[in-house]
Order: sequence, then structure tokens, then C-alpha cells
Amino acid sequence: MPVTGSLAEAVAEHRGALLPVGDLPAVPGASVREVTVPGPPGAPRVLLRVYRPDGIGDALPSVLWVHGGGFCLGNVDSVHTGAAQAALAARAVVVAVSYRLAPEHPFPAGLDDCWAALEWVAGHPGELGADPSRLAVAGASSGGCLAAGLTLLARERGGPALCFQHLSTPVLDDRLTTGSMTAFTDTPIWNRRLAEESWSLYLGPRSGPVPEHAAPARAEDLSGLPPAFLSTAGLDPLRDEGLEYGLRLARAGVPVEVHNFPGAHHAFGGPSTPHEQRRIALEHLDALRRGLNPAPRPEPAPRPDPAPRPDPASRLDTAPRPDPTRRFGPTPRPDAGPSAATAV
Repeated sequence: MPVTGSLAEAVAEHRGALLPVGDLPAVPGASVREVTVPGPPGAPRVLLRVYRPDGIGDALPSVLWVHGGGFCLGNVDSVHTGAAQAALAARAVVVAVSYRLAPEHPFPAGLDDCWAALEWVAGHPGELGADPSRLAVAGASSGGCLAAGLTLLARERGGPALCFQHLSTPVLDDRLTTGSMTAFTDTPIWNRRLAEESWSLYLGPRSGPVPEHAAPARAEDLSGLPPAFLSTAGLDPLRDEGLEYGLRLARAGVPVEVHNFPGAHHAFGGPSTPHEQRRIALEHLDALRRGLNPAPRPEPAPRPDPAPRPDPASRLDTAPRPDPTRRFGPTPRPDAGPSAATAV
């Protein structure tokens, strides 16, 4: 949803109740149901929407789907169609989480809700029909920030084990010092002014350093995080912090695929053509499918047995030696007498 004024004004204008599941647009081939799960201690329960391809009885990979919206806008209605399409394209259980939003609920409320949802998904594979060994997180924009924060928390807390993280034009750095953040001050959809307001609303009044779980680019150590797909848009002020995060993941030994789409604004809104937007969407869905269904790594080729070392004795000269009792020269015929060649 493009924001033309301030985020605070957009919050007042666009916040509303969620649609009942029965009023959501149908996506052929995918089913959706709602479940509420325990929230963080002392907090309300968390609403989840569970999407699954129809007619598949096997245990499927699962992904926690975190919507964007600058930490203060958006909801699970806004990602309904995308989550259903992801479930179909990746043959996965997609669980969209409805988390508390700023400014009423600044950090860490939203991240805590997402963590409660992640723990519930990891702990209920049977109910979800999910494969517990293939659990991922995915998010776009500020949802990408929350998804990346979850990977840091999971590493710190020793689980749940995550097989993949899918980050689309993610928000990652509250310091706003990159070249693209400095350059793109008035771009459509997202710009530096909105980024400043978004971080202010999300972090709220606070003293002391910003935690890495709030702004993952602040994490000094990115080793041990799950494999990643990370996309950026060429005309997005968030471009450089995404590219730098991807490079740091690679340097930390994390398998990462990074794709920058030139000519696109934040969240891939304009000026790309409909054909280009479809191509971008399909690439993101394919990346999710591959991340949830990683190809097995080929077994290393067996090393050939070393050639047998020659027997040292075989190196000795074994050619027939001349009989020292024989004299040099042609062998005389039996019927011939001594020749000059054999005479002494």
C-alpha cells in the first residue's frame, strides 16, 4: 500500500478489522483455516492462517510467512493471495502470522508474537501435516526484518532448527547510512523519510543500543544462520543494506542467493511492466520452492586407489648376463674347425 503522507496518518486511515476466512478470495487448489495459539507471556493469543495445497497427504515443508507494512501497517489479509500461491508453488504449508503492530506495540512485541508462532509451528508438525526437518521463515519489507530477527533468535536459543530464510526487499538497518538510503529521499512507495518514521515508531522511546534482533544488520556474527534467498530492488532506499547483508552472510559461510532487480521500486512496485512483475514473482516462488526442497548434495567421488608401488627388486637389471666362460664372436658351426674369430 503506497503511503503518500506520514505513516502515523496511514495508521489512522487504514487500520481495520480482519476479514472472516469465508470472505477471503478463493485461491483454487489451496485451503485456508485459522487457529489461535498461545502468545508471549502476558500477551494475547496470536492468530495464524494456515494454507495448504489440496489433495496432498504427505508431510510437507512449512514456512512462517511474515507480512510487511513498515512495522505499523499491513495484516494477514494483505498477504492472503500471496501466501496461498506460495503454498501451491512450493508444495508447502504456509502459516501467516498476525502480529502486534507499532506504534501501540513497539519492539519487541511484534517479534515476540512471531517467535511464539514459530515455536507453535515447530511443535505441531502432526497437526499441520508438516515435515519438522524442513521449517523456514519468509518475509517482505519489515516482515523480512522480523524473519531475519527470528533466525538470530533461533540460533541464540538453540532452535527451532530452520532450513531456509526468504527475505524480499528486507528492512535490516536502523542506522540509515547506506548510499541508497542517502540517495533515494523521495522515491515512490518507500523513501528515507518513511524509513526514519518507521524505525522511530517501531523502536519507540528507548535508551541504549538497538538490539540486533530488532535491526539484524547490527549483528556482528552471521555464521550458523540458515541458507538464504535475499532480493533487492534497484530504486529502493533499502537496496544497499540488503546487498551488504547478503554479502556478509556469504562471508560468514552461509549459503546465500542474492538478486537485485534494477529499475524496480520497493516491494517491486513500478515501473516494471506486468510481464516483468510476473517474472519477479515467479522467481521468488521458485526460490522458496528450492529452499524448502533442497537438492541432496552429491556424494564426493571416491578417490581412486593409488597405483601399486613397484617392488624395489624389480628395479634391478634382470636382463640375461653373458656367460663369462664364452668367448666373444660368432658361434662356430658344429662341422667347422676353429676360426680366426675364436682363436686366441
